[in-house]
Amino acid sequence: MHHPANIVTDDMLPSAEWIQIGLGEISKVNLHNASNKFSLGKMAGKKPSPERRSECPLNASVEMLGDRWSLLIIRDMMLRGFRTYKEFMECYEGIATNILADRLRKLAAYGIITAEPDPADGRKLIYRLTEKGIDLAPVLTEMVLWAAGHEETGNQALVRLMRKGKEKFLAGVREDWANRRSHRASAGRG
Repeated sequence: MHHPANIVTDDMLPSAEWIQIGLGEISKVNLHNASNKFSLGKMAGKKPSPERRSECPLNASVEMLGDRWSLLIIRDMMLRGFRTYKEFMECYEGIATNILADRLRKLAAYGIITAEPDPADGRKLIYRLTEKGIDLAPVLTEMVLWAAGHEETGNQALVRLMRKGKEKFLAGVREDWANRRSHRASAGRG
C-alpha cells in the first residue's frame, strides 16, 4: 500500500510476532528514525502539542518533564499531598522561587497540574494533579526503584513498600488522589 511521505499508518508497523522475533531489526529499522518528524494527523481526544524538536514520544516526555525539578514537584504532590507554593518552597531539595514559579506554570500549561485560586485567600493558588499527572505514578515508581537498585539512596521504607507490592502501592496513590479530588468537589458544592 502506498502512503504519502512522512505519514505512519498501522499497516506500516511490524506485527507483534515480528516484534518478538526481530527486536534487533526493529531498533535498526523503525527506531532508527524515532526522532524524525512524522505527521500523525489529529489524534482523537488529545490536545495539540506545542512545537517539539521531534514527534518521538520519549522526546515529548523529556520536553515536558526532563528538567531537574518537574518530577520532584509531581512527587511532592503525589506522595506528600503538597498543594501550595509555600509547601513546595519547604521541599528539602531547595528549589529557587523563580524556578518553582516557572515549573508550576509549565506543568499547568502541559495539563499535568491545575492551578486554582485558594478559596480562603484569592491571591494564592492551590495546585492539583490532573488525570494526566496522576498517570505518571507508575513512571515515578519505576524511577525510584531503578535508582534504589543502582545508587545509594535514602527513604528505604518507601522503596521497600514499592517493592513489596507495587500494584497495591500505585492503587493507594491513585485512591488518595481521587479522595482529594472528590473532597474538593464536595467542598465546592457546600
